[in-house]
Order: sequence, then structure tokens, then C-alpha cells
Amino acid sequence: MTFHFADLKRLKPTKRAVKRLAWPLAAMALGSGASLVWASAEGGERRPSQADVAVASLLKERLPRTAVSRVNCQVVDGVCEVTAGSQLFYVDRTARYLMIGRVYDMQTRQDLTAVRLLEVNPDLLVGGAAGSRREAETTQASARGLNTSAARETGAQGSPRTMSLAELPEAGGIVWGNPAGKTVTVFSDFRCGYCRALSAELEAMNVRVIERPISVLGSRDLANQVFCARNRSRAVKAAYAGAAIADSKPCDTSALDANERFAREAGIAGTPVIVRSDGAVIEGYRPRAVLETWLKAVRS
Repeated sequence: MTFHFADLKRLKPTKRAVKRLAWPLAAMALGSGASLVWASAEGGERRPSQADVAVASLLKERLPRTAVSRVNCQVVDGVCEVTAGSQLFYVDRTARYLMIGRVYDMQTRQDLTAVRLLEVNPDLLVGGAAGSRREAETTQASARGLNTSAARETGAQGSPRTMSLAELPEAGGIVWGNPAGKTVTVFSDFRCGYCRALSAELEAMNVRVIERPISVLGSRDLANQVFCARNRSRAVKAAYAGAAIADSKPCDTSALDANERFAREAGIAGTPVIVRSDGAVIEGYRPRAVLETWLKAVRS
């Protein structure tokens, strides 16, 4: 299913404006389905508010050929987030004004649009309408768990990438898993779907994980909560599950700054990045079978 440009024509903008609006919409694939019971970020179902229902009803009139799957008027005051399949856009509460682009929370340094799009479809190019081609490539790499600059470097050299972690202070690592298992270091983002999947694989493998969170998707505040939690292992699981971290109190999180600094200097632009004890690197998610084989090949 695709976005119906007939809906845009009913809004009666100029031809030039329609063309300008159509390009970013055409860049994103659309899913299908509509419901008045929507999944919440914490899992399960979320009942729509009166504002959600009202805006959804207005959108049926203004965009009759577009299947709206979710409306959320609680994200930003005065603005409603509209999901149509794997496409995301915004309207005001009268559904008169349609906005395409990204919404940033400057207080938490979080790209709200990117986070939501990754929930809808982790493989989606979230740079689309709002960014430059370079920015779009970097954002897509983050969504897929790839590092564009490092990947190009590896490809040019024709050999696996290695990374020395000797300069990283121990304090910035969040350690969980089996203390007696093989150790892997993971540069991750708690809002990254691939990081969440990798975390589950590593837990099943019974290895020792040194998690070093970096804020690719504006998740530093969440990383601070995990770092300051009384039980960090439990906090890591809660963060990936989108659950509240109950046993966290404000603390000194300057140790996490070293992770961010190291990531910038090493050219890490996406997550996850996995580093073996001998410095060998895997960029992006891998299934358990691949990881187990890779860990057996540790060079002494």
C-alpha cells in the first residue's frame, strides 16, 4: 500500500507545494490496517484518548484513502503524532495542518521521530524527509546496526577491523551476565532495536558482557538511569524492555562520557558494535550461531 496523493490534492495546495510534499512521502513505504486500540511503548495495548479519537476521525475526512493505524496526541503539547503503516507525520489537534519532518526534544537531546520510526520499522530509512543524504546514510546505518565510516574502512583494507580498548576507563562499563563466561564489550544504545535483540542473544549464550552505552538515538538520560541503578543487570533488561527503572537515583555519570568520546574518535556512528577480548570487531547484530563461532576464534 502507498500514500495516496489524491488525499494531498484534496487539501488544495499549489502544484509546487504538492510536489514538494510528495517527495518525502514517496520515500517511505506504507503498511496497512487501522485500529482504535494501539500498542504502547511499554508493550500491551494503549486506549486512545478523546483527542486521539477526534483527530483520527478528522483525518478520515481529510485523508480518506490513507489508512491511519495510530494517533498519539500526548507526545508533544498541541501536536499529534500520526502513524500510517511505517510512515510517520504530524498534525495539529484540528487536523488542519500536516507536518512532515522530525521532532527533537532539546531538553533530553532525543530525536523523538527517529525513536518512533525505529519502533514501527527498524529497517526504515529514518533520515528521509528532514536530512541531507549524508545524514540519511548515517541514520540508516544506526538503524541497521552498521557503522558507515568503519565499514568503508574495513572494505577498503579487505581485512577484519580490530579495536583496542586499553585507553577506556573501566568505570564506564556496565557489566552483566556470567562472570566466568567469555567477555565481550558492546557499544550500544538502549533505544536501538538491534541492540535489544543482541542483548537477548548474549544472555542466552551465558557470556560476560561489558555494556558501554553511547547516545546514537538520544538515549543518554536513559543510560544515566541504568548506570545509576542499584542493580545494573536488572536495569539493562528494563531499559531494553522499555520499562521503568525503579531503583535508580541521580549519581555521577561522568564515566559514561569516556564511552561517547571513544566512539567519536573510533568512528562509531551506529550500534551495536561488538568487541572481542582480542580486539576483533563485529559491527551490527549477529545471530547466536555466528557469535558463538566468532568467540571460539579468539586469538591468544
